[in-house]
Amino acid sequence: MLDKMEKLHHRYSEVEKMISDPAVISDQKRYKELMMEYSNLKDIDDAYLEYKKMIEELADAREMIAEESDPEMKEMAKEEIKELESSVESMEARIKLLLVPKDPLDGKNIIMEIRAGTGGDEAALFAADLYRMYSRYSESKGWKIEVMSSSEIELGGFKEIVFSINGKGVYGDLRYESGGHRVQRIPITESGGRIQTSAATVAVLPEAEETDIEIKNEDLKIDVFRSSGPGGQSVNTTDSAVRITHLPTGLVVSQQDEKSQIKNKAKALRVLRSRLLEMEEQKKNAERAADRKSQVGSGDRSERIRTYNFPQGRCTDHRINLTLYKLDTIMQGNIGEIIDALKMSAQEEALQKGE
Repeated sequence: MLDKMEKLHHRYSEVEKMISDPAVISDQKRYKELMMEYSNLKDIDDAYLEYKKMIEELADAREMIAEESDPEMKEMAKEEIKELESSVESMEARIKLLLVPKDPLDGKNIIMEIRAGTGGDEAALFAADLYRMYSRYSESKGWKIEVMSSSEIELGGFKEIVFSINGKGVYGDLRYESGGHRVQRIPITESGGRIQTSAATVAVLPEAEETDIEIKNEDLKIDVFRSSGPGGQSVNTTDSAVRITHLPTGLVVSQQDEKSQIKNKAKALRVLRSRLLEMEEQKKNAERAADRKSQVGSGDRSERIRTYNFPQGRCTDHRINLTLYKLDTIMQGNIGEIIDALKMSAQEEALQKGE
């Protein structure tokens, strides 16, 4: 492991020099690739330098025991060795996880789609709660959110909301949120005070760039129409809404939130490109996982992944059997503990499988 870390340390130094080279900076694609590599290597390099320091301190403490004659000083050195050995063990485990090859998509921005499932208005209100939860988590990370399209109900919930999140490592953090989310609570629409189970689905799409997915003009059928508000109420007198059909796959994307047809088309193409990338990735994952089922899950939005039980103040992620009794803070966007546990589980699984 140390040999591998030493090689990565040298590579980190090389990349650090390369990203300040004017010739590299002028090549935007190459510069972007190197910056991503630099960002990935930095965490490994920081851990490696800390690990080396611990090893040196441990060697010094052991040398001190061998040379020290004072019993009190020997005892202090023994305690220090005990603590350092524990720290070294923890750091070795962390380094092993850091050495698991990262998914090249992890650094991408995302397009997230939340749709109300079973449960009528209560499901739409829950979809809005999920949107608020992800929004607050994103704000805490310094990420930028942009709503791309939404379908709101009178009570303030969403039948559907599609939005992008831009920032460092967004897909790597939120990729495991894809799937079915279930809520158990007394709806505000329920006069009898009975607990109801409702659901919403979440899809997390790595946002594709033009270089990731090529879309040919002849593969697109583009229709324009007048955008409308809730209940079919007309909100625009021009044909600014856009519907794009991708003929080879049958995928259809509609966009009407902008007043400009050009902006709606651009947003629709962003969503389409990301859905096509997701289809490609799911196909690859299905081929790779044909002989096994991932513990964290496939990202299939029909798979129930989490339950939010309000009467018990409980949130349970069914894939890793994690239950937290802090639902109020989770709904306020404090989902880091769940995300870290999911990432750790996925990394450990990849380590075991040798991926």
